[in-house]
Amino acid sequence: MRVLVTGAQGQVGYELLRRVPTGFSVYGFGSQDVDISNADQVLAVFKKIKPELVINAAAYTAVDKAESDVERAYAVNSDGVGFLATAAESLHIPLVHISTDYVFSGDGDKPYTPDDVPNPTGVYGLSKLAGEQRLVEQCSRHLVLRTSWVFGAHGNNFVKTILRLGADRERLSVVADQYGGPTSAGSIADTLWALASIFKQEGRLGWGVYHFSGVPACTWYDFANEIFTQAVSLGLLDKGPVVAPITTTEYPTPAKRPKWSVLDCQKLVDTHGLHPSGWEQDLRSVLQQLGGLEVSEAR
Repeated sequence: MRVLVTGAQGQVGYELLRRVPTGFSVYGFGSQDVDISNADQVLAVFKKIKPELVINAAAYTAVDKAESDVERAYAVNSDGVGFLATAAESLHIPLVHISTDYVFSGDGDKPYTPDDVPNPTGVYGLSKLAGEQRLVEQCSRHLVLRTSWVFGAHGNNFVKTILRLGADRERLSVVADQYGGPTSAGSIADTLWALASIFKQEGRLGWGVYHFSGVPACTWYDFANEIFTQAVSLGLLDKGPVVAPITTTEYPTPAKRPKWSVLDCQKLVDTHGLHPSGWEQDLRSVLQQLGGLEVSEAR
């Protein structure tokens, strides 16, 4: 089966290309190859590759920068998804798309289900929700996979930032009142390939919106402490810094972060038999990968 992957240079796209199962021919394109905010480029690559399935891992993910770079955020996260959806529908190709917990306000206290009404508070979340809506409207065979707190050995993310800071400082302050599910890019990629395999075998999927994130839910403070505990045990750090819990108000950012972005993944379990991933075990795998990289990458 021929699969087109957009956003191939990002965290999830990178892992998708590393984990291709038997029976798939994959064509990965980064933003330098195909600008998804250009409708002509999108249609041209679709016609050239003639994919049987498209996985869109491309996104504008600079959450704080999006607050001032509104036009580009919407160009990629909304217009780009719309162009992919239009091209896919015109050529009768299913489109699988990655979205985010930021489509929710974070004001709740129960895990968000795919049926809960989105209410984003920042440009990033608003632009991602607009992309979801265009996909649903313009492509009949679509699957949206919302995820959260993505980390991996490739690209920029919380794990690599915390490791770098921990190597240079004896004390760090980390937000302890925002809850979510850290999710490895590798586990997202594995889930996407599992969905692709179901489609390859059965010729269909349960189309719609799904959630997939790591378990159990935790705070950024909890996540940071576990990163240092594991990093020390693996020899990535000689010792971890003292981590002090702080509140969201003590760490202001241009974009408002959801205080509660825990996702309910049961629909994915019930429909496709795919379960959430344990982030602590995934973290160990990522740290082991980082241990094999240059010191500057790991720290």
